[in-house]
Amino acid sequence: MKIAVFNTYQYDKEYLNRFNTGHELSFFNARLDLQTVNLSKGFDCICIFVNDRVDAEVLIELAKNGIKLIVLRCAGFNNVDIEKAKELGIVVLRVPTYSPEAVAEHAMALILTLDRKTHKAYNRVREGNFSLEKLMGFNLHQRKVAVIGTGHIGQAFCRILKGFGCQIGAYDLFPSEEMEAIGVKYGTLEDTLCDADIVSLHCPLTDDTFHMINKETLQLFSDGAMLINTSRGALIDTAAVIGALKNGRLGYLGIDVYEQESNLFFNDHSENVIVDDMITRLISFPNVLITSHQGFFTKEAMEQIATVTFQNVDAFEKQMPLVNRVGV
Repeated sequence: MKIAVFNTYQYDKEYLNRFNTGHELSFFNARLDLQTVNLSKGFDCICIFVNDRVDAEVLIELAKNGIKLIVLRCAGFNNVDIEKAKELGIVVLRVPTYSPEAVAEHAMALILTLDRKTHKAYNRVREGNFSLEKLMGFNLHQRKVAVIGTGHIGQAFCRILKGFGCQIGAYDLFPSEEMEAIGVKYGTLEDTLCDADIVSLHCPLTDDTFHMINKETLQLFSDGAMLINTSRGALIDTAAVIGALKNGRLGYLGIDVYEQESNLFFNDHSENVIVDDMITRLISFPNVLITSHQGFFTKEAMEQIATVTFQNVDAFEKQMPLVNRVGV
């Protein structure tokens, strides 16, 4: 198949070329949106990532251009209007899981860095400052951690927490018996968040989960709690979180995703003025740690993403069962 690959970087090209099963790939640096959709002309399939915009308008143009297949090289699909794609006869396939340990381990890295302030200690020592002042952390052992979403990533995260001796509470519409067997206690969202010392988000973005962390739910956390988000930016009401950081209700914030990240993440803006006032405000807090959607970014995950992406394309081309289809 002729595949237009949008929103690509050198690492995308490296892994997609390495695991290509015989398709003709054309790489575009541009994100897919209404202004760039004409680049899909002459192709059979498009391959997209988390910040490509595939709403109804874009899908109509894709259909006009003869696109029959969209393959996402990611698990989330909130950026695609699935119902419109179905109406237009465009098949959407995704990579439902890829090294869930990669994201789970990154979430733990954010927790440990914020807690033990290793990023600050690193900078101090490089300047010859060996003082321990203002570097005090807290033990994770016996701390109450609320895990919101226990799919593949959430479960991998729970297993890591178990090793630290944390008290693990979880919220999921479909509780896992395996997690319950290792001591994870499921409850309602409110019960799980209540008095949590650390809250880590591992759920998809849907209408029901949009801004699930907001002014009201933040009040349920323990005073000075830590919030971690490695899932989707819009799970968090950023303005409410900024307010909680300002008044001290929230003690730490670690995010690998951001509600308006499509205009920022994956690109170098070091020579530009960042006009997003909320991200600049977040950066100014000493107790906030931001990474730019790199939780997935391991060798193992990239190999799995490329492998499953081409398995999806091959299954469509050969009219085999589409096990990773979205919106069936």
